[in-house]
Amino acid sequence: MTIPKVVSWCGKGLMTVALAAGCFQLSGTASALPVDQIRVGMFMDLGSTYKSTTAAVTLTSSQALTIGFNTSSGHSSLVTLGAGETARFSVDGFRVKVLETADSSAAAAAYKKLAATADKPILFTAATSGGQVYQLYTGNYASEQAASTAADRVAKAVSSFLNGQTPAVKGAKHLSAGTYASEAEAAAAATSVKSAGFDATLALEQTTDGGSRYTVWIGEAANDGELSALRGSVSAKLPQLSLSDTDANIPAFMVRQDVSLGQAVKHYQLSGNEAKGWIDSGGSDIKVQERSSRSYRGSMEISSLSGQLALVNVLPFEQYLYSVVGGEVPSSWSAEALKAQAVAARSYAEFQASSQSSRFKIADVVDTTLSQAYNGISSEAASVIQAVDATQGEVILKDGKVVEAVFSSNAGGVSADPSEVWNSGGDAFASVASEGDEAAVKGQKMWYHVLLSNGANGYVREDNVKETGTFTGGGLAKITVTAKDTNVRPLPQIQSDEAPVAKLNPGETAVVLETVPESGTYAWVRGPYTSAQLSKSLQGKTATPAPSSILTLEVTQRGPSGRATEIKANGQILDVKYPDLFRSAMNGLPSTLFDIVQTGSYTVLSANGTTSKITGSSSTTVLSASGQSTLQGGGTVVMNGDRNARSIDAGTGFMFLGRGNGHGLGLSQWGAKGMADAGYGYQEILKHYYQNVTITKE
Repeated sequence: MTIPKVVSWCGKGLMTVALAAGCFQLSGTASALPVDQIRVGMFMDLGSTYKSTTAAVTLTSSQALTIGFNTSSGHSSLVTLGAGETARFSVDGFRVKVLETADSSAAAAAYKKLAATADKPILFTAATSGGQVYQLYTGNYASEQAASTAADRVAKAVSSFLNGQTPAVKGAKHLSAGTYASEAEAAAAATSVKSAGFDATLALEQTTDGGSRYTVWIGEAANDGELSALRGSVSAKLPQLSLSDTDANIPAFMVRQDVSLGQAVKHYQLSGNEAKGWIDSGGSDIKVQERSSRSYRGSMEISSLSGQLALVNVLPFEQYLYSVVGGEVPSSWSAEALKAQAVAARSYAEFQASSQSSRFKIADVVDTTLSQAYNGISSEAASVIQAVDATQGEVILKDGKVVEAVFSSNAGGVSADPSEVWNSGGDAFASVASEGDEAAVKGQKMWYHVLLSNGANGYVREDNVKETGTFTGGGLAKITVTAKDTNVRPLPQIQSDEAPVAKLNPGETAVVLETVPESGTYAWVRGPYTSAQLSKSLQGKTATPAPSSILTLEVTQRGPSGRATEIKANGQILDVKYPDLFRSAMNGLPSTLFDIVQTGSYTVLSANGTTSKITGSSSTTVLSASGQSTLQGGGTVVMNGDRNARSIDAGTGFMFLGRGNGHGLGLSQWGAKGMADAGYGYQEILKHYYQNVTITKE
């Protein structure tokens, strides 16, 4: 693949070029407004924009946790948990009450079965006059209808545990049975109501003066009709109670006992229109079990969004960067590379936080690489903290506005032009050389692409074989195996989830077709993919339906850096929305800087300049000094002018040979490392990858 080098850098001289003419410009900058705190979405349901959901979150801290509400007037503190004490949190809404039983073993078994499904369960325990009962729920669900559909699904999944019970839809409409002076009095009242045959829960409501009161809530009606019927039933059986509808404008926590994790812990179920729960560690850590038990700085805000639990981590902006920089690049990298990453990450996050309307609604960013890698305290390191602190407040500006400083892992030797990624991206970006990217292969093993005696081909790592010094009649080198049970891999990398093509033992030989670096962030190989695999991957990603059977696939246009901007299948343009979408459209490729090799064909250039395409199912006649011979396509080895050879398969498949990892726009993390190792400062690095910008401390 020929990659045009737009600029080069060596020594201390940097060269830049202007953005290619004809590139459309997006708003890649935002007003420079200092951001003290940042809101990081962890669990939210935003449909196609971002979706990560859970039925409940489990929080704990090495220090005390305070639980309260986040309101327009500030944060309240209603309950304090001791150091190391665990609590779970969820939100009120449409759910399915699967069953209620006094049999703890049956409840636990049903919970375990549902935990393996999409209907994530929660198991509560409650006291009645007859003893403990266990209540199994699933949800939340976006609507009453969705919960009703789930109830049918759940009933089938745990039919053997129901014992005549029918899973029922529950909702967020409740009756209040008055307030009580203490938690103990409210709990006793709830037990009395439950013993009469009604669902009853202790609730902690916020008062108008910011304090709290204990109440008892009865029922979980899904609609007004059910609530009215519930009122009649309770009034008839417990006439002494003074009943009223709960006020949905008052934030409240229903307080329950949760045994989902095998031990009883307090469970706080948030209720109320636009209610926001607030969990604060007092500057310490908060561990979130459902996020791989990672610990985070700052506070946690809980709310309901699209009928689902939403969890947002709110913390000081600079402390957020301690984790992001350590999560994006190794902490062992040089200080200047870490500083460059810190300023780019700060600029990107500040752009998101300062935007007029965040794409994440209740959050500025999310904790995945959809924004930036954010794994909490575990990603922090002393070197990273030093780099963030040394550049505190510094952002990249273009015309006085913060640049949305996107970056990627490895540009493959040359960064992308905006026209090659999302069709546009602002004049802070242009394609520039990124020679430091090659550092990603330093120390990695080389792989031999080999042809076996049975006609199969694959890859073996260099430390398992040695060259014999002998060659085939066509000049291809031979290797012999030196290690027992040497795997011949389908790609030049170790893949534990992919069966090897073959196993070789000492003394066995193979023919070398080519030598390639290990597939990684700089150079990579994917495939071969069949027509069926690519057709499936293309579904829904092109404006015009892609061919159902792909016979030919070729890159027909490239951008300034050599990235694919147009691909045709069977001569039909695959009209994706923007060029970077080719990565997911082609079965999840690392980048768009690639060549496509059709494994079942090759092209022959004749003496008169015409070309002929030979497929694996056809044959060709070769005229040599020794006479005329006919070659069958399948199994034929062909060699190009660079003496690189490949074997022609009988079927139709497509290999992708590429470089780089990510979209390639803006800073290349490996390229920044290479420049830092060569003696460049972080501001020089940033001004190489972002065009005509200033680095300013706000």
